[in-house]
Amino acid sequence: MAASDIGRSPANGKRNYRQEMEKILESLAAPTEDDAPHASANSTLGADAAPARRKPTLLLHACCGPCSSYCIETLVPYFDITIYYYNPNISPQQEYNRRLSELVKFLSRFPDAVSGGVKLVEAQYNPEDFYTATNVRNEPELAAEPERGERCRRCYSLRMGKSYEYAYANGFDWFTTTLSISPHKDAEKINVIGFALEAGAASLADKNKKVTRFLPSDFKKKNGFLRSTQLTEEYGMWRQDYCGCTYSMRKD
Repeated sequence: MAASDIGRSPANGKRNYRQEMEKILESLAAPTEDDAPHASANSTLGADAAPARRKPTLLLHACCGPCSSYCIETLVPYFDITIYYYNPNISPQQEYNRRLSELVKFLSRFPDAVSGGVKLVEAQYNPEDFYTATNVRNEPELAAEPERGERCRRCYSLRMGKSYEYAYANGFDWFTTTLSISPHKDAEKINVIGFALEAGAASLADKNKKVTRFLPSDFKKKNGFLRSTQLTEEYGMWRQDYCGCTYSMRKD
């Protein structure tokens, strides 16, 4: 399947992806048999506390610091998080560098990120990846589309696909993206892409390799976007005023 074809939404009704995420997080937090105190022959107390449970690893594709803030706050209690910064859509390069710089500074100052040991991986920046994946040069009508259209769906697919490849190759337990926190992003398309990536990996011939699971999300719900703006202000982060690509810039 071509990258531009991944994530086409079915005609049926929309799912509550925020609720699905919360159920998964609840299951990860639920106690297991390994968490129960166990008797120790050498203990005068009669039972020892179980060792701390290993958090599953999660690769979090992120586009900037402001969008990452609430997502990290929500997910760090449950996961060992590595952020993957892959955004060839961002133009110009100075804008790309500024967003990355703000993210790096935020991770060094945000207590949840510091105590949670959140790591950052920067992927190669090549704007041609964006133009090739969206095919906007050969389909100029896509350039005039408002956000949430086909151009954006292809961009989601590119960035999430590349990020999932990294997660799968490096044995991450879970993968998700910060993209759904924006009111300008289509959470349905984002989640359809994520599940398609997981299903594609599951269909590969190597059945001995662990499949990285996709964590559904709609981070904007339950005041998630509002909380991200509050954290942005609290930590003095610069917030961009357009999505990233040249076609999403305000034409005032």
